[in-house]
Amino acid sequence: MLEYKVQAHRVDAHGALATTKAAQIELDTDLGGRMDAFNPAELLLAAVAACMIKGIERVSPMLDFQLTGVLVELHAVRQDSPPKIVSIDYVLTVETGESDQRLELLHKNVRKYGTISNTVAAATALNGVIRRQA
Repeated sequence: MLEYKVQAHRVDAHGALATTKAAQIELDTDLGGRMDAFNPAELLLAAVAACMIKGIERVSPMLDFQLTGVLVELHAVRQDSPPKIVSIDYVLTVETGESDQRLELLHKNVRKYGTISNTVAAATALNGVIRRQA
């Protein structure tokens, strides 16, 4: 089994810093919000997007799928009581000349083998579409 480790520490009342390996991310923990850092909900969406892009990088060579770019756009809905994300919708846009059937095959593989997307989908509604950008 793989294991992951991240550490996060409070910098001040406006933010925190998360680290892993040789990387770091500034976190928006300010009650008023910050424009220059990801808040926890945005980090969750970024994790789902990274999972999908990494999945595409992993399965594209196996499927001999040709592409030149990928864009993932996500939208989450949060309820107040109890506070939680109740749904995440996404649009996965792939720059490719592949057929619609091959595009759907890519989508199916990304959804089936994504560690983060599978984890999130078990906890909330995760729905999306794949489309082409020629």
